[in-house]
Amino acid sequence: MALTISDEGLENIQLSSEIREKALQKAKEGYVMALLEVGEISSGRAAKILGVSRIKMIEMMNKWGIYIFYEEHNLEELRQEVEQAELILNQQNI
Repeated sequence: MALTISDEGLENIQLSSEIREKALQKAKEGYVMALLEVGEISSGRAAKILGVSRIKMIEMMNKWGIYIFYEEHNLEELRQEVEQAELILNQQNI
């Protein structure tokens, strides 16, 4: 899938290849973050598309104001998920 932006105001701007690449990367990041925010892609897929680690993806989500957890998660549910993850990790280390 190719994304094409056609805008007369943008077509006449002369950019160096370095600046053009930076602008395209920022546009790609914004597009991916918008897809992530509306639930069209997962954070794992977003990280893969942008070529970043999962930790970096979480940092980027924070910068864009995208919540890691769905709002319906309450504190008790999150605590249970952490406990389950710790059990799995402990079993793998045995």
